[in-house]
Amino acid sequence: MDYHRTSLDDVLPGGQDFPGLPATEPDSAGHRPAPRVQDAMDAEAFHSASTRILTAINTVIDGKADAARLALTVLLAQGHLLLEDVPGVGKTLLAKTLARSIDCSVSRIQFTPDLLPSDVTGVSVFNQATRSFEFRHGAVFANIVIGDEINRASAKTQSALLECMEEHQVTVDGTSYRLDEPFMVVATQNPIEMEGTYPLPEAQRDRFMARISMGYPDTESEIEMLETHQASSPLASVTAVVTAAEVAAMIATVQQVYVSRSIKEYTVALGRATRESGLLRLGASPRSMLQLLRAAKATAALEGRDFVLPDDIVSVAEAVLAHRIIVDRKASSAGETPHSVIRTIIAGIPVNPEVAASAHGDGRKASPLAAAPAPKLPNPR
Repeated sequence: MDYHRTSLDDVLPGGQDFPGLPATEPDSAGHRPAPRVQDAMDAEAFHSASTRILTAINTVIDGKADAARLALTVLLAQGHLLLEDVPGVGKTLLAKTLARSIDCSVSRIQFTPDLLPSDVTGVSVFNQATRSFEFRHGAVFANIVIGDEINRASAKTQSALLECMEEHQVTVDGTSYRLDEPFMVVATQNPIEMEGTYPLPEAQRDRFMARISMGYPDTESEIEMLETHQASSPLASVTAVVTAAEVAAMIATVQQVYVSRSIKEYTVALGRATRESGLLRLGASPRSMLQLLRAAKATAALEGRDFVLPDDIVSVAEAVLAHRIIVDRKASSAGETPHSVIRTIIAGIPVNPEVAASAHGDGRKASPLAAAPAPKLPNPR
């Protein structure tokens, strides 16, 4: 599969290797390049970049500002996104619009029953001229990987993404290759039609930071779609509004958002409550707590704050946790859903006023967002 690759001159987050080079062996010159440390953005630049991305998405996806914002949140939190809904509501369009708004490498994988793991990760091919094996990169070597109808591939092919999503590397024939940074998988699936599909195992679902159900647009948005999408798709007019280096800087800014101990305790209490709830057969994993906190930090940054509040945890809790938990059969037959259970658990965990007060973290190291707090991002529509 052909796709555009970013240059090695692009800035990489701290601790990352150059993409496509073996992670366990030196390069052809006998040494490995030193990782580059990405500087964080100031508040004004962060606000400007995030606004441009959201505006670009909302010019294509009518009436789904919340979905666009959550997709950007997952990107800045270094997570992966699962778009799950019925056909025709814009799942793939949202993924493609997010990818086009960033000047980075993008690949699209159409998952089918005959897709092989090597089609995703790559394969070693014997070169007759050099009498040696050469590694040919698979479609996963891109900044944003769009996996369309991911549940139509076999479990063997789905498992090819496990290492990619968790460790940002691919291991083939005993050699590990670093993936491009930033790296994000945006997968879509249809939960209605089950014929010819392979449900994602829990280990795979747990690697997705958040799940979005697009839903149908409201009346005005659907009328606007009929008026603007007749002649051509608005996706054709979308151009990159930020670079991969700018996204890396935004991610570095999110990483510096302060999280007080009381917020961490609140997050842990929420996770433990899901594991102890009689309504659930499977609670939230420790990995989900890490991703919940990272999503909350990205949410706080998009709100122009350099610290996390309990409201940030609550605002992303359903999107981050609902696809990871399993409702007990009795509770399910009584009408309970993962979303309703999470709302019940959140309502049952009181928030001490001191938690919000201590969230500001007096005396902490200053964050770039603290220098000039940005106003709340406006809704582009």
